[in-house]
Amino acid sequence: MRSEMHYQKAKKRGLWKKLVLLVMIACVFFAVVGVIAFKFMVARQDVSLLEEPLPASTIIYDQNNEEALRISPKKAEAVSHDSLPEQLIEAVVAVEDKRFFEHKGTDLQGIARAMMTNLTNGKTVQGASTITQQLAKNVFLSQERTWTRKWKELLLAEKIEKNYDKQQIITFYLNQIYFGEGAWGIKKASEVYFGIPVNELSLTQSALLAGMIKAPSALSPYSHPEEAKARRNVVLKLMKDQGKIDQSTYEASVKEPLHIQSSKPSSSDAIKYPYFIDQVIREASEKYGLTENEVLHGGFRIYTTLDRKMQEAAEQVYSEDSLFPSSSSDQLIQSGAVLVDPRDGGIRALIGGRGEQPFRGFNRAVQLKRQPGSTMKPISVYTPALERGYTPDSTLMDEPVNFGGYQPKNAGGSYLGEVSIYEALIHSYNVPAVSLLNEMGIDAGMEAAKRFGIELTDSDRTLGLALGGLQEGVSPLAMAEAFGVFANDGTRIPAHAITRIEPAEGETTAQFDSNGSVKVTEPAVARTMTAMLEGVVKEGTGDAAALGDRQVAGKTGTTEMPGTGGQGMKDNWFVGYTPQLVGAVWLGYDHTDASHYLTTTSKAAAAVFQKLMSEALEGEPVMAFAKAPGISKKPKDTGKKQEEKEDKPKHDKPGREKPKHDKPEKDKPKKGPSDEHKGKGKGREGKNDED
Repeated sequence: MRSEMHYQKAKKRGLWKKLVLLVMIACVFFAVVGVIAFKFMVARQDVSLLEEPLPASTIIYDQNNEEALRISPKKAEAVSHDSLPEQLIEAVVAVEDKRFFEHKGTDLQGIARAMMTNLTNGKTVQGASTITQQLAKNVFLSQERTWTRKWKELLLAEKIEKNYDKQQIITFYLNQIYFGEGAWGIKKASEVYFGIPVNELSLTQSALLAGMIKAPSALSPYSHPEEAKARRNVVLKLMKDQGKIDQSTYEASVKEPLHIQSSKPSSSDAIKYPYFIDQVIREASEKYGLTENEVLHGGFRIYTTLDRKMQEAAEQVYSEDSLFPSSSSDQLIQSGAVLVDPRDGGIRALIGGRGEQPFRGFNRAVQLKRQPGSTMKPISVYTPALERGYTPDSTLMDEPVNFGGYQPKNAGGSYLGEVSIYEALIHSYNVPAVSLLNEMGIDAGMEAAKRFGIELTDSDRTLGLALGGLQEGVSPLAMAEAFGVFANDGTRIPAHAITRIEPAEGETTAQFDSNGSVKVTEPAVARTMTAMLEGVVKEGTGDAAALGDRQVAGKTGTTEMPGTGGQGMKDNWFVGYTPQLVGAVWLGYDHTDASHYLTTTSKAAAAVFQKLMSEALEGEPVMAFAKAPGISKKPKDTGKKQEEKEDKPKHDKPGREKPKHDKPEKDKPKKGPSDEHKGKGKGREGKNDED
């Protein structure tokens, strides 16, 4: 019996040994076949294009799916490896691929390290592509993020490593990569930023250029010097940590200035519609995960919302200096503007500044963040008021107030007494707006602003919200999207420049979500607000924005410059719309101080808006706004002439007891949900946000 059991156990052990042996043989077989197949596939890759690297053109299409332009980087002027300073190579390797001289194209250690870092952080914070893989991707492949593309990248990297040595690979890489400011290749970058040949680059200059590879426009020392310097110092620290420079050299280097040229050289490689294309690249990165270099190198077909006629009209308007206030001798009064179709959220035209239009320069239509002044009143005060049962004829008191130490004032320092909501809005009186927000509760304004897409912080939870006193400010694009709610019957559609992205070969990789609209308020509220904002243009502070026979609604906004006695402004806004187009215009100095502020009336932005919209809408149908409940649009006749200045009361009138709102007592507005905030804390720069 025992011998039988022993025999059976021995038999089973023999079977397991055979099975394990078969599995091992199979694994070896498939491994050998895999290696042979991999080598065969690597051998089939053609990498000869490396010797003449020319990034593929990305094609930009307009709203009619017609080609608008091609982003075709001119062939980079190559330099030899002998021209590359050793410290430049060390800087690039330190920040982009520290094991470049050790791996064979693919860095397994780097992949494992990146995986652990990303898992620890719960998101992708570190990539694992080697310099060789980046080179393969930039020169040979589309930028679609698929496993197929990643496999091809690996094959090409292996072939590149077999055909070229490390010196050749790093030289190819530096000769074709984009460094921002129109600089393709290290030779051009050295000239653009420092005005010197490559072989004269210092350690800190090399570190600056190496650091820019990650995000060349966002780290441009001309546009973002602080960010560029911080990134340069990161590269220097990596070089120290990797033994390329010693501690004393590091400490001395991080203290050095940037050593860039005093002014950016002009470029003959101007690109059409630079500010609009800048937004396309930004959107491709922020919404769809593509890097700037991927967009510029990738040979994509990008379909956009661009209206070429409107964009060209906007560029022409912004070339007319006579439309803008006179600037100081050392700084140009700047401006940003955007035109958006409220019916689909498409950005039709975008202007990011006056003067030179640099590719990937500072885009004031999108990147600027300034306090919006009274353009916030319809959003944070009057919309929630209408939602709570107030009407345009509801009465408010314009009289001295004190909310826990916060004492808002009208621009002229005088008061009217009893005014209607309609009058308070069209003449942009401050005190009634703040008092109304106080009555509803600050949370009512905060919640409404967020519905309109305005990004707020806890610091904005003050009564200064009524006057646009925001901690971080807003961009013209954000204000255009918000006012689009009124033009689109209460529905907000995210403003966007891209409708879809397609690689050179293959299916669509990204597409705008047309179902992403958000109901902000009821159509009746939006229409009533539109009718009131029409009054701003017809008989209020925005009369300079009138468009003849076109119906137009909008709101002026300014922020006061401290120390000017109410005669100076930091920011001047007009945000308005017709049924088919929203326009937002900002004017001001990039850097305001005692010598740089606006001294004209608050009509400058409205006048630019008027010209911009007139030109953009030429030949477009004249459309009418949807009907709204009737509004008593004429203010009381006091026999005194109206002042033209925004927010300044038309006349003095004694204060009186606050009347009840003209609606039944049972409909009287309830206090807001956070009355504990009312009157607590002065509005941010509340004294200055006087319109």
